[in-house]
Amino acid sequence: MEKATRIKKIPPYLFAEIDKKREAAIKRGVDVISLGIGDPDLPTPGYIIESLYRSVQNPTNHQYPSYIGSLNFRKAVADWYRRRYNIELDPETEVMALIGSKEGIAHMFWAYIDPEDYALIPDPAYPVYKTGTIFAGGVPYIMPLRAENNFLPDLSAIGTEIAKKAKLMFLNYPNNPTAAVASLEFFQRVVDFARENNILVCHDSAYIDITFDGYKAPSILQAQGAKDVCVEFGSLSKPFNMTGWRIGYAVGNKEALANLAVIKTNIDSGQFNSIQDAAIDALKGPEDQINRMIEVYKKRRDLVVDTLKNIGIDIEKPKGTFYIWAPVPHGYTSAQFAEMLLEQTGVIVSPGNAYGNYGEGYFRISLTISEARLIEALERMKKYLKFK
Repeated sequence: MEKATRIKKIPPYLFAEIDKKREAAIKRGVDVISLGIGDPDLPTPGYIIESLYRSVQNPTNHQYPSYIGSLNFRKAVADWYRRRYNIELDPETEVMALIGSKEGIAHMFWAYIDPEDYALIPDPAYPVYKTGTIFAGGVPYIMPLRAENNFLPDLSAIGTEIAKKAKLMFLNYPNNPTAAVASLEFFQRVVDFARENNILVCHDSAYIDITFDGYKAPSILQAQGAKDVCVEFGSLSKPFNMTGWRIGYAVGNKEALANLAVIKTNIDSGQFNSIQDAAIDALKGPEDQINRMIEVYKKRRDLVVDTLKNIGIDIEKPKGTFYIWAPVPHGYTSAQFAEMLLEQTGVIVSPGNAYGNYGEGYFRISLTISEARLIEALERMKKYLKFK
């Protein structure tokens, strides 16, 4: 049977390809250490697990949930935004539960992009932004993220004609894969640009709570007029180590959320109520567990950056995310360097070009691995690269 054209247009998913290479190496007897995928190795806090256990024993929670999430969950998200960012959200119209933020991000394209419509997509970036545009039949217009511009898109480089044709813009700060951060001043420029050109800005804030050295990442909704043109996607996956639970949210422009709800009500049946209950307790719970987690990632960050500098790869310590974005050594492409590391050391890193053409020349390390295995991986890399 002939598969759909939209499937033919999609390149292999990055992390699926990494898994294939890892499994092949393991079959050859290699002790593989993967620094490629950003899946937290730290456990979900116990009080969240206990909350799920209590909630799941209530038989009323075994029924279909609300498509847009329980009102209690939406109120908890609104309270979280009020406490952390001093942002007021109407839980009934400006907050929506998601089955993980990835689900909402992917569905937003179906709500806004018709065939040949433009979406402004950063590069390098989380692959779903580009593939979501393609699935909807749209045209991804690439906004390069370059080191000389601190891995922020240059809004002035977007021509007037393109800006008027674009319906969506996707951003992600703190950024995956570059670990770059954005200021509130930059977000204000984005909001002003979007209002001028009637563009809906979708900000993926998955790593907003993972910051270092006193830096606190802003929400794009803190910019003046942001709720007129912005939706922010958030997730409990990273701050609470809940990747497998699949619980996130979208907040902001109520018209955009209503349009997203049309897609959701026809495609999914909402997130299990007991998971929402546990997420409520996560959002209301003690934030010291987040601070402890950040200290773990900070120690790992410092270890990786110091080791890479010792090897001769000069990078600065990032202020956000649990990723290290580093230039490949001279003489390698991103793919060549990643393949060489796996073959010679059994260490997997993500080649930068897997996140887009402008990721060429870089590789990404994820800090979501135990310190002992991270040290082992770095020792292998250091031994091979210093004496190669």
